Amino acid sequence: MRALARHLGLSVWNRPAAACLASRVPYGSEVTPDILRQIDRAEAGLHALGFEAVRVRHHGDVARIEVPPEQLAAALAQRDRVIEAVQGAGYTFVALDLEGYRTGSLNAVLKRGG
Repeated sequence: MRALARHLGLSVWNRPAAACLASRVPYGSEVTPDILRQIDRAEAGLHALGFEAVRVRHHGDVARIEVPPEQLAAALAQRDRVIEAVQGAGYTFVALDLEGYRTGSLNAVLKRGG
């Protein structure tokens, strides 16, 4: 697909793969179009602040934000803007995950057997 997109001159030919928004919702939780839109809005707001690799993990009223560990300080430096972007998407609480961005972080419950 990438080779074809490059051949066609599309500017997104080498864009990184993106996981489905449903992967931001914990196992056993309902996935609805509204929840997916909420996650998308929150991540778009964070992208606008300059965070390229970012995940908003949906925990009901809580958005757990993951950015690469080297960008944790930048997220804290923009604390008010991060809160505004995420609460603007409909979350009540905003949490910054100190472990940072990692793929499959919601799989931790599977490893614990829970």
